[in-house]
This record gives sequence, C-alpha cells and structure tokens, in this order.
Amino acid sequence: MMGRTHALTGWCAGLAVAPAAGVTALSQVVVFAATTAGFALLPDLDHPGARASKLLGPVTGALSWLLRKASAGLYSVTKGPRDENGKGTHRHLSHTLLFALVLGAATAAGTAAGGPWAVVGVVVFGLLLAEDALGDWLLPVACGAVVWWVVENSHDITGQLDQVSGWLGIAVAVGCFTHCLGDALTESGCPFLFPVPIAGETWYELRPPAFLRFRTGKTVENKVLFPLFVVLGVVLIPGVWSAVLDAVAGVFSGVSA
Repeated sequence: MMGRTHALTGWCAGLAVAPAAGVTALSQVVVFAATTAGFALLPDLDHPGARASKLLGPVTGALSWLLRKASAGLYSVTKGPRDENGKGTHRHLSHTLLFALVLGAATAAGTAAGGPWAVVGVVVFGLLLAEDALGDWLLPVACGAVVWWVVENSHDITGQLDQVSGWLGIAVAVGCFTHCLGDALTESGCPFLFPVPIAGETWYELRPPAFLRFRTGKTVENKVLFPLFVVLGVVLIPGVWSAVLDAVAGVFSGVSA
C-alpha cells in the first residue's frame, strides 16, 4: 500500500488547487489540503487491509465490505471482452474518475444540506485519515488552523460554512483523483477512465511505459518520490516560497555587498 505517499501527494494537490477553488486564507488552505490528503486515501477503502478500511474499526470495515460488493457487481456487468476474469474489487470502482466526481458532488450536496455538523464530519474524517498516514503532527496543525479560521470569521460563521460546503466537494474529488494518478504510475496501473472502452477493455489499466513505472513500497517510492513531495508539500504552503526567495536574495545581496 502507498498510504503515506497517497496522503502526501493529496496534501500537495490540495495546496496547488486551493487558489483555483477560491480558498486563499492560510487557515482555510491548511484545512483544504489536509482534507484532500485524507481523501487521497479513501479509494483504498476497497481493500480490507487498507488504512481507510481499518480507521474506525467495524464502521469503516462495513463500508469497505459494501464497496467491494458494489465494485464486484459493477465489474461483472460492465467488463469488456478483454478485461480480466478477476473479482473486480480492489482498484476498480473507487479508482475511477467517475467515482471521484460523484463522491465530490455528493459531498458538496450533503454538506450543504446537512449544515455545520455535516461539514465537521467530512473535515474530521479527512483529518483522521491523513493523520493516520502522515503522523500525529498533522492533527494539532489542522485543528489549530480550524480554530484560527473560526475566530477570524466569528462574525459570519454561517456564511463561511455555506462556502465550505462547495469547496469540500472539490477537496474530496481532488483527493480521490490524486490517488488514481498515483496508482496509474505503478506496475498495476489504474482504470480511472472507466467506463470509456479502450482496446476491448472497459476497465483498461492506464499506466506509463515500463521504465517509468515503480513498485509500491520500494526504493523509488521511499527514497525518491516521498522526499520530493515532502519538500513540495512545504514549498507550496502559502507564503513559504516567497519567504525562501527573499532569504536567498538577502544572502546573495549580502555576499555582493
């Protein structure tokens, strides 16, 4: 499983997408990225041994079972003539762009209809998923960002929560899609363009040429990709890159003087 790498790339994707979603305040960006990081783990709910499946014990275990049954049922009635004769559980239904878009839309609609408690539920679930993969440091940071945000907007907290409902759906969809992109770079590939038929397969596993693929949990992931995204995950935080540039400029100006 690529748990921590999925969460970290989800964090980076959240930081990159936040401005386009209209999320600009630092406190909001941190919450948005943490939610995206958490939901970048959700597609693996279709595997009983995944972090997402074990997170809340019997609750997420039952959701995992339901997702596997739904995925297997959909696979049995939609597979093309050249699709594998497999079960269609892991890396199928939840590993598609369609799933990401539907779950994102359902999140936006559900949080808009459910109000503050629905918003809190989605954010907390995302934070717990992300914290489980990336470490305990994320929880106080994200919770601090939430408190900061609430204090800053205490005069219009209802309006802020209405706004959150919209971008939470984006965070969830981006997280799931980022997961699919990561899996597409592995040797197994990912059928995230389902139900578009490709070469006689409805569940065609997209992947790059063999020399660009990597094996999960091995050297490329642990020694190259993860450290790279750690650096990117810091640099993308609003204000960090400009601070780095200012520091470098200050060093060079001091040297030249």
